[in-house]
Amino acid sequence: MTEAALPRWNTTAFYPSLDSAEFTADFKLVFTKLEVLEGLFETHAIGKLEGRIEASQAVAAFDQIAPLMNEYLTHNKLVTAYIYLFVSTDARDNAAQAKQSELQLAGVRSAKLSTRFEAWIGSLELPSLLEGSQLAKDHEFALLKMQQGARHQMSAIEEDLSSSLTPTGRGAWGRLHGNITSRLMVKVALPDVEKTLPMSAVRAMARDGDAATRAAAYAAEVPAWETVSVPLAAAMNSIKGEVGVLNARRGYADALEPTLEFANMDCGTLEAMQAACVASFPDFRRYFKAKAKLLGYSTDSHAGRDGGLKWSDLFAPVGESGSRSWDWDSGTEFIATQFGTYSSGLEEFARRSFAENWTDAEPRDGKRDGAFCMGVRGTESRVMMNFNPSLDSLSTLAHELGHAYHNVQLAKRTPLQRQTPMTLAETASIFCETIVSNATLNQTTDRLERIHILETELQGQAQVVVDIHSRFLFESAVFKQREARELSVEELCALMLEGQRATYGDGLDESTLHPYMWAMKPHYYGSSFYNYPYTFGLLFGLGLYAQYTKNPDTFKASYDDLLSSTGMFDAATLAGRFGFDIRREEFWASSLDQIRVRIDEFVELVG
Repeated sequence: MTEAALPRWNTTAFYPSLDSAEFTADFKLVFTKLEVLEGLFETHAIGKLEGRIEASQAVAAFDQIAPLMNEYLTHNKLVTAYIYLFVSTDARDNAAQAKQSELQLAGVRSAKLSTRFEAWIGSLELPSLLEGSQLAKDHEFALLKMQQGARHQMSAIEEDLSSSLTPTGRGAWGRLHGNITSRLMVKVALPDVEKTLPMSAVRAMARDGDAATRAAAYAAEVPAWETVSVPLAAAMNSIKGEVGVLNARRGYADALEPTLEFANMDCGTLEAMQAACVASFPDFRRYFKAKAKLLGYSTDSHAGRDGGLKWSDLFAPVGESGSRSWDWDSGTEFIATQFGTYSSGLEEFARRSFAENWTDAEPRDGKRDGAFCMGVRGTESRVMMNFNPSLDSLSTLAHELGHAYHNVQLAKRTPLQRQTPMTLAETASIFCETIVSNATLNQTTDRLERIHILETELQGQAQVVVDIHSRFLFESAVFKQREARELSVEELCALMLEGQRATYGDGLDESTLHPYMWAMKPHYYGSSFYNYPYTFGLLFGLGLYAQYTKNPDTFKASYDDLLSSTGMFDAATLAGRFGFDIRREEFWASSLDQIRVRIDEFVELVG
């Protein structure tokens, strides 16, 4: 597979096409299965109970409903994912967009059933249910989470209304963001020619080897975001406003509290992690300044103030890649081989994913920016990315394949058992990315090549530790201020810059920060605080990798079981299996120490 013929994912493994008889039948079956569940809910009066019911009655109802819920969730996952294979890679696929919109009606009905089921579980004496039903015992953690959630439910009428309005409320605003950003075209005055390109292509220029090209892309990108800032600000205000109202009605202290519950972690863990991160910012600033020095800021016209790196050069390549090629064929072979140094099973999994075209790697117009992995059916996943022949793309692919490997381990669990929070969802991805990153570094002693590898690694880690914290600060401020009124474009930009100054500090040239990162990042338009879990995942993954290097055999005996259990225990309990106390700052500092070693070497090599 050459660079000119990068793979698109195989969709026919699931259905011949969106308009095929097979898909049409399964699409209709989603609604049929929902109708059966809705009938059972009425038969058993599933919802918040006014009084007690007999334990045997609760057991009978649960044992009949839970298997059908798992069956529905499995079927709906396949149909939903299949549609998204088209929506995420072609914003102009109107047929796929229509199917996705139609399926949202099923999502609303399903959400209402989930709310009723949660309220019902919250009304039961859980010990009696667990004692009387092995099926309930198998789902104990999920049921405990439901009881916790039930304490924050509004009235049944209010919850029903909230579910009904979601597709035309925050769901619609989120889709608007995706459609606007994926279709945004930008005029870029490159050094030798002017081009009009998709925003995803312009943002990719941030990694170009030519400083003038990077500067031109940045100069074009910022005003391009300004042209769509009004509708995106409306989307931001509407989403955060709706979430704020609902959180208040449900009795949460703030917007952060429900995300911690969903993440299976507590506030003490978050505070310990973030304190360790803040303490590490001076080290990351040393890295930024060393990179600025390597780019020749002291002598050329692109010099930043006070030695700080320019925003347009955050992702600038430095060092040299050496004689190795990171095109698709070479890169995938390298990943599979290095996965094999951990286990033959991990290598076989990678080779299977490449042979079966699980990855859509080709950048093209209408395709979403970024990368993700999506479980589809059984042990099968699909990975979307915009590949280019670079070490950074190699790391991204290894990362997303880690998610896919995690899905393999989760496949033996029921849907209710494998509801993994983002904090733990990053575990395998960081682990697999680290395998590949360490392998590239260990195979060379050349100074410039080591700089290149270290830069690729540190660049990503800086985003997850430093930039993620700026996003956390921004979102916290937005939620707080949105309680009083809507925020203007100018206010959103000011809050974004405030967060960047607080985290990047003098590591970046303050005059070149990016005020419209709030417009670009889709995370703000989906789940709340879709940021700190990435930091958790990176540092927890590094902690696990350190444990693996100390005692490989013991680690391997427990690792796959850990991955299969990420939806069945809280984060602290799972961490305790490997001797970690994640409520202590020392654990997070020890993971950051591994990054600090890399920064020290990078700074030393730059000289």
